[in-house]
Amino acid sequence: MSKGSLYMLPVPIAENALEIYLPRKTIEKARGINNFLAENAKTARAFLKQLGHPKPIRELNIEEIGHQPDETQIDHWLAPIEKGEDVAVVSESGCPGIADPGAQIVRRAHRKGIRVIPLVGPSSLLLALMASGLDGQKFRFCGYLPIKEPERKDEIQRLEELSLIANGETELFIETPYRNNAMLEDLTKYCKPTTSILVASDITGPNELIQTRTTSEWRHNPVRLPKIPTVFGLLATKSKVRD
Repeated sequence: MSKGSLYMLPVPIAENALEIYLPRKTIEKARGINNFLAENAKTARAFLKQLGHPKPIRELNIEEIGHQPDETQIDHWLAPIEKGEDVAVVSESGCPGIADPGAQIVRRAHRKGIRVIPLVGPSSLLLALMASGLDGQKFRFCGYLPIKEPERKDEIQRLEELSLIANGETELFIETPYRNNAMLEDLTKYCKPTTSILVASDITGPNELIQTRTTSEWRHNPVRLPKIPTVFGLLATKSKVRD
């Protein structure tokens, strides 16, 4: 008996955007899978229902893996593949394994000789970078920054210096939605006036906002951000010195 495959199944970032941002072939493949490893089982069930899965949702095998999957359970989760069935990893939104759980499961699949197949779908990080005007040749995702001071200030300035040392490396990071405004305020407080700061909020959603301005421009034209998922970025540039 041949093995099944492990699919990395993206989920739309915004609500009511399934058929716009998921290709037809991704949707068709997802409808044919009965085993899902979900970051959150509840949101996965809602997604599969919206997807129009032909089976009743209660008959699907949905294992909740959480944000930090238990590595002792991975072989159990992959067991259907050994029986010839396909399994899909599903995060709460966007692409699994990219700023979301899934990497540990993929590593184990590779060791077990299981084929891993990424399906096409939206990634907030890549969409933000595409529309940012920042350097897409060299970039780094830094996850969440520290919440408390002085660690927060130190990390922002460290990333700014890293961007400069790397000759134009874009630094991307995220924040808990209710702290979006605090993050933007701290970026404009601690970054140099010429540093470019990206704010990409509600990507693909009805209130999408993607803007890149210098620190100085953000200071002179501040905005209030909604409490919705937002990607931040910065790109440092050398200050021009007058002769």
